[in-house]
Amino acid sequence: MVFKDLKIKSRDITPQNIFERRRQLLKTATFGFVAAGLSTLSLGDAFAATEDNKKKLSSKLNEQYSVKDKLTSYKDITNYNNFYEFGMDKEDPAKYAKSLITRPWTISVEGLVQKPGTFDIDSLMKLSAMEERIYRMRCVEGWSMVIPWNGFALSHLLNKVEPLGSAKYVEFISLADPKQMPGLKSTVLPWPYQEGLRLDEAFNPLTLLTFGLYGEVLPKQNGAPVRVVIPWKYGFKSAKSIVKIRLTDKQPATSWSGVATKEYGFYSNVNPNVSHPRWSQSMEHRIDGRSILSPKIKTEIFNGYGEHVAKLYAGMDLQKFY
Repeated sequence: MVFKDLKIKSRDITPQNIFERRRQLLKTATFGFVAAGLSTLSLGDAFAATEDNKKKLSSKLNEQYSVKDKLTSYKDITNYNNFYEFGMDKEDPAKYAKSLITRPWTISVEGLVQKPGTFDIDSLMKLSAMEERIYRMRCVEGWSMVIPWNGFALSHLLNKVEPLGSAKYVEFISLADPKQMPGLKSTVLPWPYQEGLRLDEAFNPLTLLTFGLYGEVLPKQNGAPVRVVIPWKYGFKSAKSIVKIRLTDKQPATSWSGVATKEYGFYSNVNPNVSHPRWSQSMEHRIDGRSILSPKIKTEIFNGYGEHVAKLYAGMDLQKFY
């Protein structure tokens, strides 16, 4: 993988003014990198992962929902991130997430449910048997990773609280603590970060309540101690460091759709046929150790998970409901 090449294309959910401000410097750096004849570079060679106390998780591979693609390295996964609560650049989460305190941690589940409650993170992790699932993850900017996540289907938690018949959507709210998260000084987004799904999307077995990757607890820069992972949608839909889940009868407001409605729709399914207003979504750069000169690969509808999720959108105009 070649991180300087990828940084040139860091335009996914980065506001255009910030992208343009860095553009010339990054182009210059990339030219020097190529001229030096260095065809590959692991991000881990430049930045160290910030998780101080790695804890192993007991999980069994779920082959039904795992792809066979070449894995992205742990170092690359943990050092090339979007987590704006810790900064706008891809390296910022690995640099600054050390300040995140992950214990004690609770998640409240409320709204249109029979049994609302507050769950301690360690008790929540024991709610169901932990699985490992190897998912493709696609970012709006055109890069993708293949990540072995550890967790269990979100439906296990939702069944525990018993949604009411009137519930139609699930809202996720992330931690927003300026003392721990220096990125909250930015006004690019309203805080806290909010995301949401339709209830049937949340109950889809691919939607993973996630506590780890590569068989270890989630690194702080990847959304510790708990996040949701929705592999057929663009990465920004997978809310990190969740503190509240709310079931509602109305479509919840979501952070990126709120600030740039024409660019980031509520559904945000991976769809190569729907271009972002400022760039195409038809191709992607897979971060898996290949060189800067390697060709991009074609992006698949629903990120390749159509057999599991296409039925959720039967009859919908995916150009309109982007």
